[in-house]
Amino acid sequence: MSNPVPSAPAHTPAPSALRVENLGLQIGGATILKDVDLDVAPGSLVGVIGPNGAGKTTLFNIVSGIMTPTAGRVLMNGEDITTMSVPARARAGLGRTFQTSSLFPKLSVLENVRLAAQVAVGRDYSLFHFPSRAGGAKKDAATQRALHNLDEVGLTHKLLTPAGDISHGDKRKLEIAVLLAMDSKIVLLDEPMAGVASGDVTGLVDNIRELQERTGCTVLMVEHHIDVLMGLVEKVAVMYFGSIIAFDSPAEIMANPLVQSAYLGTAA
Repeated sequence: MSNPVPSAPAHTPAPSALRVENLGLQIGGATILKDVDLDVAPGSLVGVIGPNGAGKTTLFNIVSGIMTPTAGRVLMNGEDITTMSVPARARAGLGRTFQTSSLFPKLSVLENVRLAAQVAVGRDYSLFHFPSRAGGAKKDAATQRALHNLDEVGLTHKLLTPAGDISHGDKRKLEIAVLLAMDSKIVLLDEPMAGVASGDVTGLVDNIRELQERTGCTVLMVEHHIDVLMGLVEKVAVMYFGSIIAFDSPAEIMANPLVQSAYLGTAA
């Protein structure tokens, strides 16, 4: 009698890169977010749109740990991070940019990225002794990493320029280099095109696409430039009055009557 062929083990799907479940936020008597559910697959590029006041930045603030929800939870790669601190989330691989620059304006372009690289290479206090000349940079791991990341975004020609003196578009590129240096696995970009000159938009879009393709990271991007967003992302979440009313491909979102009436037809 032959032995039975063992059945194949059941396939366990990989956890979502980022998942928010029944997320809510109330401040005083005001409901800011209500029953927000979002499931983002690993390695995807997702856009988040909605009129001003819809809750987009509040959602990012909760995911990044700046704000604490009054209901629901946030999971990163299957782990509940709802109460995790901002630094702990950064160490776990969650990176974030803001509508206004969070760079150190008096430090050079290289120094900004080099500080971020320390998160990835470890805490060696000697790394705080910055070289006065790029050519004489100490060949430590943080410097090497920073130089590589700046080359990836096309800013090697401005290594010694103070971050506060570069153009707005270059600041956005510098912020992406910082995220690369930190080895962020999940990246939240809050209106990266805001204030960027039209001539710099294409280069910045290429940087974002290359960031996702080269590293395989998961990107969530709030953006009011709908034409730019729809040509970049794989899926779009639409927020309206603190809730997500649609989550689909760009083509389906543009054809959705609810989205058209709630947002696309009225947005400035």
